[in-house]
Amino acid sequence: MSADFETQDLYTEVDEENIAWLHINKYDSGTNTLNASLLDAFYKEILEIARRNPRGLVILSDKENGFIAGADVHEFTHLQNRDHALAAIQRGQEVLDRLAALSFPTVALIHGFCLGGGLELALACRYRIARDDPATRLGLPEVLLGIHPGFGGTVRLTALAGALAAMDLMLTGRTLDARAAKRKRIVDHVVPERHLKTAARAMILDPPLKKRRHGFRSLSNQTWVRPTLAKLLYYQTGKKVRREHYPAPFALIELWEKHADDPRAMMHAEAESVADLIIGATAQNLIRVFLLQKQLKALGRRASTRPVHVHVIGAGIMGGDIAAWCALSGLHVTLQDQSPERLAPAVKRSVKLFERKLKRPRLIQEAMDRLTPDHRGIGVKRADVVIEAIFEEVEAKRSLFAELDPLMRKDAILATNTSSIPLCELSSILQDPGRLVGIHFFNPVAKMKLVEIVHDGSTTTDAIDKAIAFTRAIDRLPLPVSSTPGFLVNRILMPYLLEAVRLESEGVPPTDIDRQAVGFGMPMGPIELADAVGLDVCLHVAQILSGHFNVDVPKRLSDLVEQGRLGRKTGAGFYRYKKGKPEKARLPKTYHTNTENTDRMILILLNEVVSCLREKVVGTADHLDAGMIYGAGFAPFLGGPLKYIETVGADVLLQRLHNLEQQFGPRFKPDPGWEFVAGFGKNATPEKGA
Repeated sequence: MSADFETQDLYTEVDEENIAWLHINKYDSGTNTLNASLLDAFYKEILEIARRNPRGLVILSDKENGFIAGADVHEFTHLQNRDHALAAIQRGQEVLDRLAALSFPTVALIHGFCLGGGLELALACRYRIARDDPATRLGLPEVLLGIHPGFGGTVRLTALAGALAAMDLMLTGRTLDARAAKRKRIVDHVVPERHLKTAARAMILDPPLKKRRHGFRSLSNQTWVRPTLAKLLYYQTGKKVRREHYPAPFALIELWEKHADDPRAMMHAEAESVADLIIGATAQNLIRVFLLQKQLKALGRRASTRPVHVHVIGAGIMGGDIAAWCALSGLHVTLQDQSPERLAPAVKRSVKLFERKLKRPRLIQEAMDRLTPDHRGIGVKRADVVIEAIFEEVEAKRSLFAELDPLMRKDAILATNTSSIPLCELSSILQDPGRLVGIHFFNPVAKMKLVEIVHDGSTTTDAIDKAIAFTRAIDRLPLPVSSTPGFLVNRILMPYLLEAVRLESEGVPPTDIDRQAVGFGMPMGPIELADAVGLDVCLHVAQILSGHFNVDVPKRLSDLVEQGRLGRKTGAGFYRYKKGKPEKARLPKTYHTNTENTDRMILILLNEVVSCLREKVVGTADHLDAGMIYGAGFAPFLGGPLKYIETVGADVLLQRLHNLEQQFGPRFKPDPGWEFVAGFGKNATPEKGA
């Protein structure tokens, strides 16, 4: 044991009761992650601890934010081939197998994040104790990276929690709080912070007998049960994702079905399976998407202050949900509208959100206490951030800003949630136009991670930084975009949606249009998406964009809006809705799908992507890909639209676009940026107007 803790990833202390306390504290990082060097150091430390033969071992983290957040994902991008990947995975299994084989009691003392390889390490201990607070999260989210657990997690978790609970956790990638993990027997005890070390010491000094599993939990891994359960798991998984797009969950089910009664064979097959997956295109693209997310999160590091009080004006669906999410995230919020009656529905929705997310009455009440209905606008004067979320009309917003400007603190920012109006049309009414910034949320606020941070030449750097800090304070991904009409996501998405409307106008069944888009990889078809957004909203944004770009608004869209068929919210749009679900007509068996329709939708989208890259609507190509994945749901397994262009070949796609232009007219005219992308690749960004 070295005394120089500051330059070590881990160190061990042995107390007066001969209990070894192994501290993990990755010295060059704010978060513990498992990389090759840390695993090697951990293995050596375990061998040394085994030689000393203490009364027991407690493994804990010195990081405030958690135990271990998983493997170091950056290392996944440097795997040279399958053999290299297999060796790395088998090394991780070897290290955790040695931990599991220790002859004395071992305890993982968990707080904060315990994910992926971190939970696999904890599972290799004999006991697990977790801190009782909302920040403690346990899970095996590897499927979100296109793989599944590879350090023995598939073996140990299914044996511990039973197949259904374990497979649900691994197939969805979701995380559990400490109490939920205890109910599933993933942890043994849940205790407050002040009792953590006492509880760990007690488990070492008086190790409890491991409880025998009873009932279905103990039977679920048996040979005679697995085929039936596997069919159910394949069916449920197939309803959510396609095997050809996301092979990892299907590989996990197959692994468990074949080997769950033979731990060593399953361990071997687990490593082989992950090695196959991790070098595949899906995993490498999903790993890229994960790293893109980290890029956006890192933007928040520039801010020196965190907002405390937010004032939201407009208690409609968007404004009310923004206010609720801010309160859920720990900020104090005042919500303003013209009367208490207009505020009541938003408060009611907030309660439902808090109940769904927080579960515990005390936490729900604390969140409600942070949200104050404020129809008189008293909160404006003390807010760090004032967010306008009223209807999309320039003069209404300008009039509101004229009232707000003299009331706000000088250091507060004024944010508009406009989805398409350029800031210059709104900011001239302000004494200090530099304080206006766009903070554009997407609907539904509680699910959509991306927030566009809209700026123009007048917006100050301070206002942008404060907007980014606010976005990170509520656990959302900030994407700085320039204030052009439609910004990034809506500008790119709208031609795609309008082309789908044209196809429907030409007689292509909406079901087939959506099926083709989902077959490409979109999470939802464009017709159903337009209904979900609201056809009136789509029409309004399309009309704004038509004044600036080559956007022709189909008459079919206007006709439906005039008829009052606005989509899901009115019970009818392109589809009719029953209990919020679209009633989709089955296609006749003789129906022939025209695959050219997929090209029409996707290539018109990609053409706008290239245009936005050329015009520098975002700072980098990576940010553009991240924006379209997290803001529009562009097929994550493809790595983003620009990554897709690189994979297929810009020259190939450009030729297909030329063919569509000849057949269907100028809306498919390739943007000048294609020549740059085809000639030089996506990593460079052309000059504006090139």
